[in-house]
Amino acid sequence: MTTSDETTTKTHYICQTYVEQTAGRDGQVSLKIDKQFQYSTASEAQNRAEREALLDSCAGADAYMVIEDPSSGEVGSPSFLVRLGNVPEFDDF
Repeated sequence: MTTSDETTTKTHYICQTYVEQTAGRDGQVSLKIDKQFQYSTASEAQNRAEREALLDSCAGADAYMVIEDPSSGEVGSPSFLVRLGNVPEFDDF
């Protein structure tokens, strides 16, 4: 029986879209996550973000990757592949 000290990580490629919503009486516009799609490659996520960003109903789209440590369940910060249209600031992510 062998023991492995290797940490196996899993990379997730995500396309996330946003819509604008008006909140409160002052009519302030904010962004809300609309859809999320997960892909097995970076190019698939980026291509989907580019297609979604062209839709009239879409305010903006991100394609990004995150790395997960399955043993702890921790997920790292996103690494953006592309950010299109009206998207939240990274600090808001």
